[in-house]
Amino acid sequence: MTPLLAGRGAVVVGGSRGIGAAVAASLAQHGAGVVVNGRNTEAACKAAAAITADGGRAVAHPGSPADQPVAEALVQRCIDEFGAIDILVNCAGIAEPAGSSILDVTPAQFRELLDAHLGTVFATCRAAAPKMVAQGGGSIVNTSSSAFLGDYGGTGYPAGKGGVNSLTLAIAAELKEHDVRANVVCPGARTRLSTGPDYEAHIKDLHRRGLLDEVSMHGSLDVAPPEYVAPLYAYLASDLAAQVTGEIFVASGGFVGRYPRPAPTMIAYRDHHRSPPWTVEELHDLLRG
Repeated sequence: MTPLLAGRGAVVVGGSRGIGAAVAASLAQHGAGVVVNGRNTEAACKAAAAITADGGRAVAHPGSPADQPVAEALVQRCIDEFGAIDILVNCAGIAEPAGSSILDVTPAQFRELLDAHLGTVFATCRAAAPKMVAQGGGSIVNTSSSAFLGDYGGTGYPAGKGGVNSLTLAIAAELKEHDVRANVVCPGARTRLSTGPDYEAHIKDLHRRGLLDEVSMHGSLDVAPPEYVAPLYAYLASDLAAQVTGEIFVASGGFVGRYPRPAPTMIAYRDHHRSPPWTVEELHDLLRG
């Protein structure tokens, strides 16, 4: 049987550790040639070597793809090594500073968080999308987080992840006619960012403050390894998902879900040709419930 991703060229941003490393390994196991990216050269090379030792095809290309020239070089490396850029997966990210909130985060910290998450996704998608259109198709899978809902506190992290969602939906809509698909995964997995005393204290404090319910707290403290979410990325990268685009999925351990597309709920309506604007008091009566 021909492997699911045989002959495909893939870039995995943040593929040197955690979820990204598991995704890179999964794509290679299904036949793709993978360019493993990470900011740490040693970690990227180690991840690529592990894939090749297991019989897969991979090369390391370290650097920060939030910088457009690095993103362009990363995509070109995939084309040079594997013949095309068929798959782009963004898994890079950094944690919110400990205790960060809108009360104390600095503008520099906020910009760094946006750059690491939304900036990286923009730069790599900007580099890969024209190539995918020119070759007649491709799949983009960007990593967000359920933190975009605000339940986990923070500032730049949820803002960046929310931006990733919106940018991906826009890319999916714009590139659908070119057979380029774009989807989002909000994963839950045990990584260096979701383990340790500081992380556990943070989750418990969110529960104490009422931001996280009991179920969410326990789920956040007992997450499965990254290998449990990697298959969803491989599925979305494959032709099995040929009709799937513009979706936001969530996966953690044995759970797989989908966030419904936001749509307004009608509260009230009146014809502006026949009626004056709503008064503040009328809006109060309509919206207070």
